[in-house]
Amino acid sequence: MVVTTSARGGGGDRTPSRRLGCGLAPAGAAALLAGASCLCYGRSLQGEFVHDDVWAIVNNPDVRPGAPLRWGIFTNDFWGKGMAENTSHKSYRPLCVLTFKLNIFLTGMNPFYFHAVNIILHCLVTLVLMYTCDKTVFKNRGLAFVTALLFAVHPIHTEAVAGIVGRADVLACLLFLLAFLSYNRSLDQGCVGGSFPSTVSPFFLLLSLFLGTCAMLVKETGITVFGVCLVYDLFSLSNKQDKSSNGALCPRSPQQPGSPQPSSLPGHPHRENGKQQRFPHKGAWGGCHSPLPPEPKSSGFPVSPRAVWSMMRFLTYSYLLAFNVWLLLAPVTLCYDWQVGSIPLVETIWDMRNLATIFLAVVMALLSLHCLAAFKRLEHKEVLVGLLFLVFPFIPASNLFFRVGFVVAERVLYMPSMGYCILFVHGLSKLCTWLNRCGATTLIVSTVLLLLLFSWKTVKQNEIWLSRESLFRSGVQTLPHNAKVHYNYANFLKDQGRNKEAIYHYRTALKLYPRHASALNNLGTLTRDTAEAKMYYQRALQLHPQHNRALFNLGNLLKSQEKKEEAITLLKDSIKYGPEFADAYSSLASLLAEQAHFISTPLKML
Repeated sequence: MVVTTSARGGGGDRTPSRRLGCGLAPAGAAALLAGASCLCYGRSLQGEFVHDDVWAIVNNPDVRPGAPLRWGIFTNDFWGKGMAENTSHKSYRPLCVLTFKLNIFLTGMNPFYFHAVNIILHCLVTLVLMYTCDKTVFKNRGLAFVTALLFAVHPIHTEAVAGIVGRADVLACLLFLLAFLSYNRSLDQGCVGGSFPSTVSPFFLLLSLFLGTCAMLVKETGITVFGVCLVYDLFSLSNKQDKSSNGALCPRSPQQPGSPQPSSLPGHPHRENGKQQRFPHKGAWGGCHSPLPPEPKSSGFPVSPRAVWSMMRFLTYSYLLAFNVWLLLAPVTLCYDWQVGSIPLVETIWDMRNLATIFLAVVMALLSLHCLAAFKRLEHKEVLVGLLFLVFPFIPASNLFFRVGFVVAERVLYMPSMGYCILFVHGLSKLCTWLNRCGATTLIVSTVLLLLLFSWKTVKQNEIWLSRESLFRSGVQTLPHNAKVHYNYANFLKDQGRNKEAIYHYRTALKLYPRHASALNNLGTLTRDTAEAKMYYQRALQLHPQHNRALFNLGNLLKSQEKKEEAITLLKDSIKYGPEFADAYSSLASLLAEQAHFISTPLKML
């Protein structure tokens, strides 16, 4: 990466020709990007199936070894539940599930190969991003290389690449870029007048539609590529109209129409564990979702609780946009789960965090105005493409237009981070233009140090994702006020037989979130005092009457106390709300057999 300048006279006057450049050949640049990606994520090859990997792969009936390849993959959600079932997560990603199935068919359940595929896909996304930036954004290989390098090493991608279920985001991103490039290739770039560009290659047009559809079937956010193409074309059409009014021919620049379809991202699965069982309990995990609106603070004016809650919801979700941008700018604090108290509600307009929201709104408004002004002057499109890539893929996860089941999820930033990288490098290029040689050199050294720092952070984050223990322990250390990370760590400790530590973390989770039904249930299973255990089960059922594990545990406890009629009722309810829970069937059958034996013995004596 070098800086080129041109001076007028001997005074070293600055001219706009100073830009970040790169003397690398395309093959060399590609090799460096692939090497950087592999160095950052190579450690993840030693990782296990952790967190959501267990439910999406190990326990997924559509994926697990021995399960036949059937059409159920196209009628079930990402976790193997029927889309029509009430317990379904409604995340329809059949093509991603098929890649898991192919992994198992070729290499078995060895997680090494699952991680290897993720790393390869990340390398491909990085290379295609460089090509996209070179051909359609900067028209400068050096800037395209720096953009792709920043993307390759950014720590925010760790969850998407090191976590196997993050393949949905990585593969959807790859197809997103390929659809964008294919549509660009399909258009007539030499049109005249104010109409949309005509199609030169029907093949590439159909290919772009096919790739966009595949991106949507890998992950729902893939559909946003059509919105990106539509807005890109609207700006390009405005550009052509301006040129047409001056009697100029359209330049040979890429044009991108598409279909403006809104996308819908179903909520993240809410897992309640005996051993991390999912169930559809709305708002149970939302760190910024309160089950009931809080009482309004006294202000001397009658205020509707609904109005207060609506204001809090708007302020909090708006702040979350700024929080996500901050994660892209400064990924210092990263965690696998940001729910249950990780980010407190923004309750008043006087909360200082609203300043971050206002600042983000001002910056986005200025960038949008710059975009409009640049097109009126027929200038570059870096800001436009950066904004489109940043904003559109994030819309389904923003919580502003429809509710999703998570507060912040780092892996959903994988696609939007492309836009951030484009804007960041475009800003660097502009600064290099304005600075003198010494200032430009300082800026380049600072950028290199930032890339090294990001690389180091990514490598360290990969170590966290190697095992369940390291992942869950890191969550407790990073976000000690998050109830869910304590609950997950307690489940791991319980599975390892470290009951005293598990009890401590269950109680900590309940202290932070007293309405946590599964923590109450699991704590009851570790309590030796039957009266205390019974109290925990009953409290869990008060909070969540359909909690099949609590019904089962309370039924077994009453069975041991010879309260068999109540136990039978509870066990039947456990089966009703958890029809796949085999232990409940076994326990009920045993109890009914004992009851039948007790009745038949006196009859034989008669």
